[in-house]
Amino acid sequence: MKNKKNKEKKKFTFLGMSIWRVFAYFIIYSILGFIIETLFGLVTKGVIESRQSFLYGPFCAIYGLGAVIMIGMLQYFNKNNFSLFFGGFLIGSVVEYLVSLFGEMMLHVKWWDYSNMPLNINGRICVYFSIFWGVLAIFLMTYINKKVDKFLDWCKERINMKVLKTTTILIIIFMAIDCLYTGTALRMFYARIEHSGLIKMQNGQQYLLDYEEIQNKPVVKKFMEKYLNDEKMLKTFPNLKVTDTNGDIVLVKEVFSEIQPYYVRLFTPKEIKRINVEEH
Repeated sequence: MKNKKNKEKKKFTFLGMSIWRVFAYFIIYSILGFIIETLFGLVTKGVIESRQSFLYGPFCAIYGLGAVIMIGMLQYFNKNNFSLFFGGFLIGSVVEYLVSLFGEMMLHVKWWDYSNMPLNINGRICVYFSIFWGVLAIFLMTYINKKVDKFLDWCKERINMKVLKTTTILIIIFMAIDCLYTGTALRMFYARIEHSGLIKMQNGQQYLLDYEEIQNKPVVKKFMEKYLNDEKMLKTFPNLKVTDTNGDIVLVKEVFSEIQPYYVRLFTPKEIKRINVEEH
């Protein structure tokens, strides 16, 4: 009987972690990633802008996915900083590359582009950010995740486990629906861009067909105009990039000069000020 119970427990694990803990890690680190990205945008651009992966919720999913895989795999590494850095460097680079590839293939979106940075691979990863993943892995495994584990254990002691599991599953379902919804919204946004002629994109003919289909559905058209208009899409994805018919990467916000793509500007970085002075 004990062997059967142990087998059942092992069956519902991922990289040695319970499924609930995997989902909890994914949610927590997606939120922490959103905070990191927001601070990064503030420091480098002087603005508070959206850095989320989907239309709704403070989630940066690549951090959640990267953290789950790192925690699961790095537990088998020697606990010295070099092995953690090397493991984080590799795992972070692979995850970042695959997420970028998924975005381009499934959603036709480029969340980031490192083409202008040295030692990059197809603009999806570069040494600079791979080093960042390596350093982050050291802090993750030696400090951050220990605090997160304590927090999760604290929750387990004070909150009914069924409530915890139900809440976690509901958040994951919300994120999954939000991901699908975001993909549809982006496709409709591209259809409007293609029809306007502001950017001639790859797969443009398909986007034009999508645009015509929307026009024949008044209810859908009205919903898009009210809740998923150009301003909503640009404020949610201010760094959105697409590939045009020439194979060039275009920053979408640059063709919508009348729309402010951030929430608040707190200051103007010195480098931007210098560039503006030189242009004048």
